[in-house]
Amino acid sequence: MGSKHTNELTYDAQQCSPGSSSQAFSVVNVLCFLVFWLCIINAWAVVLSACFQARALTAQTAETDAIRFLVGTQSLKFDNQIHIIDFDDENNMINKSVLLHDAGEIWHISGSPADKAVLTTCYSKTSESRVLTCAAVWRMPPEWESGNHESPDDSSNNPQTLELLCHLDNTAHGSVACVLWEPMGDGKRLISLAENHVLLWDLQESSTKAKISSTATLEGKGQLKFTTGKWSPHHNSTQLATANDTAIRGWDLRSMSQIYCIENAHGQLVRDLDFNPNKQYYLASCGDDCKVKFWDVRHINEPVKCLEEHSHWVWSVRYNHSHDQLLLTGSSDSRVILSNMVSISSEPFGHLVDDDDLSDNEESQQEDKYTSLSVSLTFCLSFIATSDFIYKCNEMHLFFSVEFSTGHFITFQ
Repeated sequence: MGSKHTNELTYDAQQCSPGSSSQAFSVVNVLCFLVFWLCIINAWAVVLSACFQARALTAQTAETDAIRFLVGTQSLKFDNQIHIIDFDDENNMINKSVLLHDAGEIWHISGSPADKAVLTTCYSKTSESRVLTCAAVWRMPPEWESGNHESPDDSSNNPQTLELLCHLDNTAHGSVACVLWEPMGDGKRLISLAENHVLLWDLQESSTKAKISSTATLEGKGQLKFTTGKWSPHHNSTQLATANDTAIRGWDLRSMSQIYCIENAHGQLVRDLDFNPNKQYYLASCGDDCKVKFWDVRHINEPVKCLEEHSHWVWSVRYNHSHDQLLLTGSSDSRVILSNMVSISSEPFGHLVDDDDLSDNEESQQEDKYTSLSVSLTFCLSFIATSDFIYKCNEMHLFFSVEFSTGHFITFQ
């Protein structure tokens, strides 16, 4: 196999639990124990050398038989790479394999929800003396599609190359901030956010051709530019949330028109968004004002809740896909914080609970508290997967991305 390490680690969840019997609190307490343990022995941590900086990270959601993440590198001197990180929870082993991405520095990466071999990247390239961020759809080599590939020992030194399926040609619309797959779709629809344009794409002919089916333009004073967006998994995937400057906007993809706008959602730039997977109207946001805010998009005058646990820009926010009371945030204050937001959580996955269905008495009985853990690691380029999430920092210890998947606590570099 590729670079790997076997780590024997056992722990008792009851020993690190302060008397709580709930599953959510046991998860958090186990994480607290493991993070504390890691900080003490981080010199012993698994190191899978990656000679590049990176800030593009995604969980491979279409892979149901393995715990896998994709990481895109950034280098001006060398060909960039996609690092495929697999965690074998039965043998407590991690493996890293490498695919070559010679198109340019990777600023955003996203995996198809339907085909585990297909992914998109947003990458920078120089065109007519200016730098553009472009987007493309790629396929992994055929031997990767089965999920049972054996990576050669020198896979990092002799990586295979991704197959280019098609470009998401954005010449007329400017640089692409991100590409979003339809959450519950068949892997045939994409959205790209380019400058102040929302572009809805249809993939055709086995994803080898991309055609724009509809567009929307953000209009207003100044040079408006989208910074990020999130395709809602609710409402039959007909809604999109975007961020530009300090504002958050909602879009109806059927008419490509705005349906809400939260002006001054944050005091400074909005960095990331994520929809609650279980509560269809709830949206989390984070930004350069060091805050994480929770919104009910039906009532946008003020946030439902606001967290101020970070001391610098908050770059990324993610809900746990199964336990939506668990929220992960990453910041350039060198910390990752996992919060247990009981008061605004829902029923287990698959059961939408609308606030309209709750009586005032039921709402008041929900405890308004949360438990947080924070991590500040001393080693440079780090990717950490821990009981359903992975995060990373660059050599300045700035945490740019966090992602949820499934797994146990592993570290690699």
